[in-house]
Amino acid sequence: MTSIGVALTTFAVIALAELPDKTALASLVLGTRYRAAPVLIGIGAGFAVQVVLAVAAGSLLRLLPHRLLQVVVAALFLVGAAVLIFSRRPVEQAAEESPRNDRFWPAAWASFAVVAVAEFGDLTQVLIANLVARYHDPIAVGVAALVAMWAVSACAVIGGKALLRLVPVTLVTRAAAAVMIGLAGFTLAEAFG
Repeated sequence: MTSIGVALTTFAVIALAELPDKTALASLVLGTRYRAAPVLIGIGAGFAVQVVLAVAAGSLLRLLPHRLLQVVVAALFLVGAAVLIFSRRPVEQAAEESPRNDRFWPAAWASFAVVAVAEFGDLTQVLIANLVARYHDPIAVGVAALVAMWAVSACAVIGGKALLRLVPVTLVTRAAAAVMIGLAGFTLAEAFG
C-alpha cells in the first residue's frame, strides 16, 4: 500500500475510533469552559506527545518475527473492537454551565493535561502502534493519526453539542469496531494465507 493509502486508512480508523472516545467528550466540555484557541493548542500538543509515543511503540513491535507480529496486531485490533462494542461509556455528557475562562495559559495547560493523561494507553494509542507495525510507514501513520485526532477534537471544541445531535455515537462506535474487525481479518489472512 502506498503512503497515501496508509495515511487515508489511518485517518479513517483513528477518526472513527476517536469520535466516541472520552477525549472527544472532554474536548467538548473544555470548549464550553474556555475559549477555543487555547483549548485547541493544548489538545493539539497533548495529542502530538501521545502520537509520538504510539509510533515509537509500533516501531518496536516491528522487531517481532513477521508472522508473530501479524498475529499480535490482529489480536490487538480484535481487542480494540471488543472494547468499543462492550464498553458502556456515557454517550452524552451535558457540559455544566459555567462562566468561560478567558485566560490563555490555564486553558491551554488544562487541555494539554487532560489529553496527555486520558490518551495514555488509550485505544487510539494502541491502534496507532498497530498501524505502524502493520504498514511499516511510521511517518504516514503518525501524521494521519495526528490530523485525525486534531480534526475530531476541533469538531468537538467548535461544534461538539451540534455534532452529538447529528451523529449518533452508537453508530460511530459500531462503524469503528467493524473497521477494526476487518483489519484483523486482513492481517490474519495475510499471516496465514
